[in-house]
Amino acid sequence: MEYKNKRNPILPLRYHVPDGEAHMMPDGKLYIYGSYDALDTTYCSQEYHVVSTEDMEHWTVHDASFRVQNVPWLGDPQVKHYPGIDWEHPTLFLQKMIDAMPEDVKAAAIEARKAEKEKIEKGKSEKQTSDNAGQDVRRELLFAPDCIYRDGRYYLYFCMSDESEGVAVSDSPEGPFAEPVRFPCGGIDPAVFVDDDGQAYYYWGQVFAHGVKLNPDMVSFDENTVVDNIVTEENHCFHEGSSMRKIGDTYYYVYADMERGKPTSLGYATGKNPLGPFTYRGIIIDNDGCDHQSWNNHGSIECVDGQWYVFYHRCSRGTQQFRRLCIEKIRVNPDGTIDEVEMTSQGIGDPFAPGEKIMGYQACRLNGSCYIDIDREYGYEEKLTNICDGDEAVFRYVRSEMPWKEIELCCTGRGVVSVFLNGEKAGKIHVSGEKRSIRIMRAPIAMDNGEYELMLRFEKSEEMELMAVTLF
Repeated sequence: MEYKNKRNPILPLRYHVPDGEAHMMPDGKLYIYGSYDALDTTYCSQEYHVVSTEDMEHWTVHDASFRVQNVPWLGDPQVKHYPGIDWEHPTLFLQKMIDAMPEDVKAAAIEARKAEKEKIEKGKSEKQTSDNAGQDVRRELLFAPDCIYRDGRYYLYFCMSDESEGVAVSDSPEGPFAEPVRFPCGGIDPAVFVDDDGQAYYYWGQVFAHGVKLNPDMVSFDENTVVDNIVTEENHCFHEGSSMRKIGDTYYYVYADMERGKPTSLGYATGKNPLGPFTYRGIIIDNDGCDHQSWNNHGSIECVDGQWYVFYHRCSRGTQQFRRLCIEKIRVNPDGTIDEVEMTSQGIGDPFAPGEKIMGYQACRLNGSCYIDIDREYGYEEKLTNICDGDEAVFRYVRSEMPWKEIELCCTGRGVVSVFLNGEKAGKIHVSGEKRSIRIMRAPIAMDNGEYELMLRFEKSEEMELMAVTLF
């Protein structure tokens, strides 16, 4: 699948590729390795799809690069289990995270851990039949991966919903990846890094991160040399999603950051050694507000043609799932710090110009109950729906050399929409007519030329849904 776009979300709307690890590869292309949200009730799925680009504008979503069915140890209860974190005896910070979970998510997590524990105990006493093993395979999911090039081959590091981790190999950066080997560790969110001297490192973990030197074969390590607590929730606000980069002589550990109460941020810590110690530095981006159910973030930073970018995701559909790949430009300052950036609608492109249609699904921040969902009625791919009184939708940014004079909405329902540019009220548009018919509504606005954040505030909403907005 090939696609041209610089706006957020980056990929066609049917592709949900979160947890993006972006790497420039020897062929000069950028490759993004992530999970693949394809299920209605949970994160991820049973396959990976690699994304690539030559110019940060033309994107290719490749065929499945790796599937659950490729993992040979799944369904075998006799395989040694390496536990991740101790959910039954949570730390103070972990308990805070658990308490903040929606009740349905919390209940599902408890049941999943109970089922996993029962499966392990059963495996200690009896061997399951091959049919039962097949059922286990069908239940397991592929969580966030990472990938690296070394000596002519590409190594995909993956993890499973049963907390097993491993590596598969390919001669191509987009896969398919084969010959999976299990690692002697348990957890989620692996990351891989090769230093300037050729030494490779492997990282993983949730709440507490672990790191180790990989052997030259890239598919093994000595479990007795693992360094624990490289970054932690208590000292670095670390939740999960390890990612390692090096800028100059400084190592940057990027991860899902809980500093603001839930892991919607990508934070970073820096150090002078790839296995630490690391010092917490702050937040790069926060996706809180992309959806009223926003819960986590996971991504990376990468330099392309001299420009640094942050790769992250946003959830949609009023859920914590259906997470989309998004990208923003970032700046690495002379002192090594990274300024926090906002989520935008324009993404890595220029601000929206006069007369350029901004789709409802390109809203970068939502306040209230509204969310982005599939449009099954009016011929649009997706729309902003479930709009209630007082809800707000933010689009960043619009820019004009001439004064702004008019707004056009493509929408349904009835109500009043107030228009704000950089927080200053620029106009109002009354939406009337048949509630369930789509219409184009125009109204005058008044604002000087320049670059602005556009915010729409919905009032007296009756079944309103927004497909697109255009400024003139």
